[in-house]
Amino acid sequence: MVPLVMFHPNATAMVKDPATVVPRYESEQGEAQFHSDDGVMSIAQRFLFILERCELVAARSCMEWEPDFLPQVAPLLHKPVVPCGLLPPTPEGVHGEEENAAVRWLDAQPPGSVLYVVLGSEAPLPMEKVRELALGLELAGTRFLWALKKPGGVANDGGELLPAGFLERTRGEGLVTMGWVPQISILGHGSVGAFLTHCGASSLMEGLLFGRPLVMLPFFGDQMPNARLMEGKKVGLQVPRDEDDGSFDRHGVASAVRAVMVDEETRSVYVANALKAQGIVADKELHERYIDDFVEQLRSHTADGSSTGAA
Repeated sequence: MVPLVMFHPNATAMVKDPATVVPRYESEQGEAQFHSDDGVMSIAQRFLFILERCELVAARSCMEWEPDFLPQVAPLLHKPVVPCGLLPPTPEGVHGEEENAAVRWLDAQPPGSVLYVVLGSEAPLPMEKVRELALGLELAGTRFLWALKKPGGVANDGGELLPAGFLERTRGEGLVTMGWVPQISILGHGSVGAFLTHCGASSLMEGLLFGRPLVMLPFFGDQMPNARLMEGKKVGLQVPRDEDDGSFDRHGVASAVRAVMVDEETRSVYVANALKAQGIVADKELHERYIDDFVEQLRSHTADGSSTGAA
């Protein structure tokens, strides 16, 4: 039997919250992850295979983060669940990337005025959705720094991928970069006022480490329950989606960005709650205690005669 499996998604991905409505497209996508047409186990199937055979589950979470949901996971899995804390990155070296062009551009922007946009590298958006997102950012009228994942065959400047004239119309107010950017340095920069993210667990921790309110556009896996958790905490707002297919349009992007970046009444709520979340995410001593407790749990587990190993 495998003694340990690391459980990354938050507890809300497994525990049904009666106050939370899961949209149809997310339910259908979740069901599809457990099917494979080529006879090879899907990632979701492999995860469940290991989960069923492990003796102990390590969760990237903590009671301070999910006090209502985390205690329900162990009874659901019928095995011990040990929280490891949120495993946030360290903010050290935030100002060590001054030579990066994106950081230099931020240096010239007013404090808290820029929306940082990045949707990860695992699943680049289709071209038509990149253009809707671009037009939504333009409609919102806020400054933005967009770290855009370039699909294969697209020119380095993004001219083929973005709407005609977009770069010219937003010149001075926005910057699109398709190269590497120092994300921690950017999120920690004083000019950044919010973070448009896909809500992957690591990206969430990086944004909230600096108390950035969120505009959320999740696509798969734990991103969607992560986004619902953040919306429940009033840390940010999701871009409106079609209930059936999960599509979004420029108007939905613009409305969400304005609510988080421009509207004083709603922005004040999101900023205040993002700072509350920062108090948990940035608490280094808290997360070190969780790691220490986790190590003690492993020592106790092996001392009881269990085998060693990890998955």
